[in-house]
Amino acid sequence: MNIYAIRAIYLFELERTWRTLMQSIASPVISTSLYFVVFGSAIGSRMTEINGISYGAFIVPGLIMLALLTESISNASFGIYMPKFSGTIYEILSAPISYVEIVIGYVGAAATKSIILGLLILVTARFFVPFEIAHPLWMIIFLVLTSVTFSLFGFIIGIWADGFEKLHIVPLMIITPLAFLGGSFYSISMLPPLWQKITLFNPVVYLISGFRWSFYDVADVNVAISVGMTLVFLAICLTVVWWIFKTGSRLKS
Repeated sequence: MNIYAIRAIYLFELERTWRTLMQSIASPVISTSLYFVVFGSAIGSRMTEINGISYGAFIVPGLIMLALLTESISNASFGIYMPKFSGTIYEILSAPISYVEIVIGYVGAAATKSIILGLLILVTARFFVPFEIAHPLWMIIFLVLTSVTFSLFGFIIGIWADGFEKLHIVPLMIITPLAFLGGSFYSISMLPPLWQKITLFNPVVYLISGFRWSFYDVADVNVAISVGMTLVFLAICLTVVWWIFKTGSRLKS
């Protein structure tokens, strides 16, 4: 394992975060704070509790997960797309490093940035609503697992995209709607029976449900299923990344 190569890629990607601090960190935190103001304070003050939890506290895990999914994908996709766009990807591919080390460097940096962002939003939420974390260890596990999984997904998107507009299609047109419809702002038990069944086909439901369980010990679906679904998606992403580097698809063309 070439630790020096991993470290070089990892630190270079993290440096990009500090150069774009407003876009990478400040903007998502401010946007999420506005959600707390609108949904947590304005709407939450007029709503009853959900599963014994105040509405403002109930939406905290959903908002963190919403930011985590979109930022993980964006960080990883831009990280690998820019070398493709500038042509420096060929220098990386010709260097004496394996694809495993390349993936660890890029995905590790993207996941680290997402985890930092998630923790910042968690701290920010305390200024708006009081809440407790029932299972802190599981909260960290879900945070890390989701960040790594969707950073891998973003890495795949960055390799697949052949233009800047395609980098935004999946986060804006697919992930964000799925997060909004996956129980970020409500419990799926509040839906009619038919829509509850339809919602279970939304993979983001399992992520948000498991993450919310780590906070309040309540979940819309079984926690073991939530972890299992996340691990399945992680395995799929790893398989796709392996195939990309094995065939050179979208890398050498």
